[in-house]
Amino acid sequence: MNSPRCTFVGSFLVSKGLSFGKSHSCWKHSNYSKYNYFRRPLSHSILLKQQTRTSMGLFDQVFEKIGKRGGYEPRDREEAIIPSEKHYVLGTPLSANFEEMGYQYALFGLGCFWGAERKFWQTKGVYSTAVGYAGGKTKNPTYEDVCTDRTGHAEVVRVVYDPKNTSYEQLLDVFWANHDPTQLNRQGNDIGTQYRSVIFYYNDQQKRLAEETKRHFQEILAKKGYGKIVTEIIPASVFYFAEDYHQQYLAKNPNGYCGLGGTGCYEPRQDIELPSNKIAS
Repeated sequence: MNSPRCTFVGSFLVSKGLSFGKSHSCWKHSNYSKYNYFRRPLSHSILLKQQTRTSMGLFDQVFEKIGKRGGYEPRDREEAIIPSEKHYVLGTPLSANFEEMGYQYALFGLGCFWGAERKFWQTKGVYSTAVGYAGGKTKNPTYEDVCTDRTGHAEVVRVVYDPKNTSYEQLLDVFWANHDPTQLNRQGNDIGTQYRSVIFYYNDQQKRLAEETKRHFQEILAKKGYGKIVTEIIPASVFYFAEDYHQQYLAKNPNGYCGLGGTGCYEPRQDIELPSNKIAS
C-alpha cells in the first residue's frame, strides 16, 4: 500500500515523516523501524522514513500537487476484478457460495490489508480470506481508484470461517488486538480514509457482538490513557476483490511491508489464542 497517503504517482519516491506520539503504558511495540524500505509492486514504490510530525509540511506540498487531490479520477467499471481461484496459503477457494457450504462471512477494515489478512488466515477456524474494497460509492474499483481517497472505499479483509471451529467474537478479538481503533482514518504511517477502522456486519448478532466488544475495549483503553474508539460499525456493503497481487501478499512477499500494530492493551472477554506475527508459509 502506498503510505502514508496512497498516491498514484507511479514509482515516485516520497519521503515522509510521522511518529506515533504514543506514551501510553500498554504501547509495547511498533512495526516501523526508523528507516524502512519496503518491497512493493513497481508501480507503487514508496520510500518510508519515520521522523516527526513537523516534517509533514514538505510532503503535503508534494501531495497537494500530485497526490489524492491531483488529476486522476476514479470511475465505475462494468467488469469486476477476478482473483486467483485458490488461496495462496490455505489452498481453499477465494470465491464460492460459502454459505451453502456451511461457512459464514466476516468483513473488517483495520488499516493496510496486507498485514490484516495474514492475521486472519492464521486464525483457527478460518477457511478462506481475501482482501478487497468496501464501503464506498465506486463500482468495481481498482487500487488506483481507492488510492485517490475519492471512492469512499476502505481496504478490507473478507473472512470465511467455520462456525463449528471458531466464533464471530473470536474474529472480533483478532480485529481489536491488531490495530489502534482510536486512530481516525489512519493506522500508524498509513494515512487516508481507506485505512479507517471499520466493522461491516452481516446480521444483527454480528452487530451486537461488535458493539459489545467495542464497549469492552473502550473501558480498557480509557484506563490506559487512550481516547475514544472511532471504529465504524455498519451494515455490510458490496465486497469488491482487490487485484490478485494483493491477495495473500505477505505470503508471496515475506519481506513485504506490514504496518499493522495493535495497542498491546486488548484483553478478550474469552480466553483464546490470538495469532502470532509469524508468517505462514
